[in-house]
Amino acid sequence: MDNHFEQARGQLAARIARWTADGEQYTPPIAGMSLHRHTHAGPPFDCLMEPAIAVPVQGVKQTRLGSEVYTYHRHRFLLTSLDLPVAMHVTEATPESPFLCVVLRIDSRVISDMVLETGLQLSRQKSANGPGMVLGDTTAGLLAAFDRLIGLLDEPELLPVLAPPALREIFYRVLRSDAGSYLWQMASIGDQNQSIARAIDWLKHHFREHLRIDDLADRVGMSTSRFHHHFKRLTSMSPLQFQKWLRLTEARRLMLVRGVDASTAAYDVGYESPSQFGREYARQFGASPRRDVGGNVSES
Repeated sequence: MDNHFEQARGQLAARIARWTADGEQYTPPIAGMSLHRHTHAGPPFDCLMEPAIAVPVQGVKQTRLGSEVYTYHRHRFLLTSLDLPVAMHVTEATPESPFLCVVLRIDSRVISDMVLETGLQLSRQKSANGPGMVLGDTTAGLLAAFDRLIGLLDEPELLPVLAPPALREIFYRVLRSDAGSYLWQMASIGDQNQSIARAIDWLKHHFREHLRIDDLADRVGMSTSRFHHHFKRLTSMSPLQFQKWLRLTEARRLMLVRGVDASTAAYDVGYESPSQFGREYARQFGASPRRDVGGNVSES
């Protein structure tokens, strides 16, 4: 069994290494897939992690959601059930043995159709009170399924016909894994997770606006107290904290990528007071905007 696992892992690692040889990431012509390579461990960085399965085959990575830290490696994959505010970093990688990982965005439509078609019985009790992220055990079968899918890149003319069933196999194997109930719950129409997912999607597009929790709860069909409880359970943040996180990470992007000054970034993301922005930015990132971006912005 161990030999079978290591053989499947080694073959998949070789494929990922090959396709990422020219950079840290390769996005193949397979919907929702990306391949990753990192040659060094690095500091944590904040990002909004979309619903996806992340399967490392070499090296170690950690993702922090609130106070919880999820460590995943060759024997453990990470499943994210909705857009979540996380801090992630590679903890084990070298040029000789880089971190290698395949990430596949989850298609909830495929998951729902598959459960209905197969009649697969899944327990939802386990995931009912958990966060929107979970670790699962990686199997040789799952690695082999990814290997077959990525192997199609050598015959791109076959992708339109053979990629969809290969993707279904991967999703089905995850559904049958110890993390399957989480995957099914996120795809269930009418589930509270879907309501929170709709709220997060609204916040992503309206984070600059004034937020009234009652209105957002009503928008997704939940009472205010129930909405607040489940939002924090899944994201480890209150809705207001989530909005603030979105504002601050977008402001940081504007300063680092577009070179705008702190005041402009603050107003652009919805702050009315640059001084309040500066205080909240420092609490979030551990440094003032000026220090964080190398002293090349004005905080006037």
